[in-house]
Amino acid sequence: MKSVLCYGDSLTWGYDPVNPGRHAYEDRWTSVLQKGLGHGVRVIAEGLNGRTTAYDDHLADCERNGVKLLPSVLETHAPIDLVILLLGTNDMKRGMAGTAIAAAKGMGRLVKLIRHHEWGFDYDAPEILIVAPPAICETANAPFAAMFKGSLDESAMLASLYRDLADETGCGFFDAGSVASTTPLDGIHLDADNTRALGRGVEPVVRMMLGL
Repeated sequence: MKSVLCYGDSLTWGYDPVNPGRHAYEDRWTSVLQKGLGHGVRVIAEGLNGRTTAYDDHLADCERNGVKLLPSVLETHAPIDLVILLLGTNDMKRGMAGTAIAAAKGMGRLVKLIRHHEWGFDYDAPEILIVAPPAICETANAPFAAMFKGSLDESAMLASLYRDLADETGCGFFDAGSVASTTPLDGIHLDADNTRALGRGVEPVVRMMLGL
């Protein structure tokens, strides 16, 4: 059996912007991916609302720095054949990193952590798929608009920067914005149709990287 770890933020957790809370299990992109891949693959959904690539959120009620959490998560779920990294939107917040370049540097740090993790029992390091989140869109939601003020242009640059990073580091790449769009309800999350579309869209890339 192959194992795929999906390491992400609220998009992977399944935040529902229509009925604030969590999408039904079957609507989450990780669940759609699991169904598409079948019983020969175990898809592990490791999503956390507000998670960043590598930056501290000092107002959070839990640890949201992806770099600090990743080594423990890798050890928990080993052995792993593929790690999917879908992060970067929260890096765009004011008072966080705030730029696409910073998010790309944080993503690069995550790649290095996976590559240099001390995999026990002679386990091989997993393949890595970098997924660029769909770009932030305009919203009339005042709290979200304030949190992500000035981030629209920055987030639109993420896909290009992540693609370059993937080329430089020998990782796979997928642009989630090619199949899914954020909702203007809050500017950053996916409705049920779009999160399902993400699961369907990434499946062929995952199949290729797993040799299925």
